[in-house]
Amino acid sequence: MCFQSVSDTIESYVQKAFYLFFFHILFLIFLWSYWQTVFTELVPIPDMFKVPAVEMEKLQQAQSEEAQSAILERLAQDLPVTNRTVRGAIRFCDKCQLIKPDRAHHCSVCRQCVLKMDHHCPWVNNCVAYHNYKFFMLFLMYALLYCVFIGATSLQYFIHFWKIWFGDQGELDGMGKFHLLFLFCVSLMFAVSLNSLFFYHCYLILHNRSTLEAFRPPMFRMGKDKDGFSIGKYNNFQEVFGDNGRLWCLPVFTRGGIPTACFSLGDGVIYPVRSQHQGGLNTYNSMGSTQNRSPLDDMSLVAEATILALGAGTAVLGPTVEANEPLVNQTETV
Repeated sequence: MCFQSVSDTIESYVQKAFYLFFFHILFLIFLWSYWQTVFTELVPIPDMFKVPAVEMEKLQQAQSEEAQSAILERLAQDLPVTNRTVRGAIRFCDKCQLIKPDRAHHCSVCRQCVLKMDHHCPWVNNCVAYHNYKFFMLFLMYALLYCVFIGATSLQYFIHFWKIWFGDQGELDGMGKFHLLFLFCVSLMFAVSLNSLFFYHCYLILHNRSTLEAFRPPMFRMGKDKDGFSIGKYNNFQEVFGDNGRLWCLPVFTRGGIPTACFSLGDGVIYPVRSQHQGGLNTYNSMGSTQNRSPLDDMSLVAEATILALGAGTAVLGPTVEANEPLVNQTETV
């Protein structure tokens, strides 16, 4: 939508100003969201999850899967992991040589493990994950609004064109504005595709699932649970967009101060889980048996893991959240 097209097509100065103002506002915030989605760097996996070289050598020399599983169980004793493989073993990435944090997956394009990976998006040439999921959602939302605005403002010219074409109501001067007709068709096409993608991800956010988890539910000690990380729709929303409502619609860092906790609530490593999976932070083997540990030891383990993952600042102590309880009340300064 250029100034010349608006000037030649619209007679009212008020309408011209309205169109140009909102067009450029939507266009700029759409570009801002896209920029943030593309250029926000991946948050690295904390060093606490990396397997030492000595232990890697033992893993490589292990003669069976059971032996490897036993080594990984020992290494994961003090790590805040609840997710398991289909066979109930600790999730391990042999390419990155680390124990995978909950909800983390290895991206073959980025060639590294990614915290709370949703998918790798070729349109943004980046992984959509913990580090930029809010920006990706805003990118989809403003792209959809942008297309809807373009379609709505060019609809009258689309109708006028076809009235002349089929009704023979005068000269086909509308051909001189064929670019507006084309603009309407393109905006409608993109709006339809963006609409389905945006609302699908809205559904995933409200149920606290990633795209990968929607197709393959996360595995816990008790088995698969597609809602294992769901803590109530409002809390699920806050986990992505943060607890500052004034910043929800802006592609800015929701929280500052801690490099690994400035994108949304939490640290990307420890996540609240439903009550039946709270034992996941205990030490247990792949068959589900737990070693003796007191409740105080459990709380100490969570706190220590949070400190190691964040260093300092505010952390969400995951396994103590009940559904629909305000997530902000579950934070503790460590």
